[in-house]
Amino acid sequence: MSINVKKSCCMRIGPRHNKICSEISTVDGRNLAWVGEIRYLGVFIMRALKFKCSIDQAKRSFYRAANSILAKLGRLASEEVIIQLLKQKCLPILLYALEVCNLDKRTLQSLDFTVNRFFMKLFKTSNIEIVHYCQNMSGMQLPSVLFVRQPLSEISERCAM
Repeated sequence: MSINVKKSCCMRIGPRHNKICSEISTVDGRNLAWVGEIRYLGVFIMRALKFKCSIDQAKRSFYRAANSILAKLGRLASEEVIIQLLKQKCLPILLYALEVCNLDKRTLQSLDFTVNRFFMKLFKTSNIEIVHYCQNMSGMQLPSVLFVRQPLSEISERCAM
């Protein structure tokens, strides 16, 4: 079986993740690339001491989807409609496959910040208390709340509500 070198790569996870590795060659003499990040089934796995996922691409995709909603609707739709679209379309993009990752407190805060920034933009405020009040009134739960209080299998169901 031949290996497609353009689609294959190597990455090391563990105590020696930052050590230089020797080249791995295929039967036909081509070398596989050593990379710091791999995309597998939409999840970006990073080279690290322990298994770790990158959420940067998920945040980028969330902002892209949220900004496209705002661009298409502008200020024609009410805030309730925009928040409902955010829950239905954008939040699943942000939370896609994060069940497989060990999310630390810092990563959860980063996910919360992403949602908070959208609310700040939507309601044209930088006051976090106003943002939290608007989130509570609209029934919007932050990713950290979804991951802490809900079993992992119910997270995607909870986002769709």
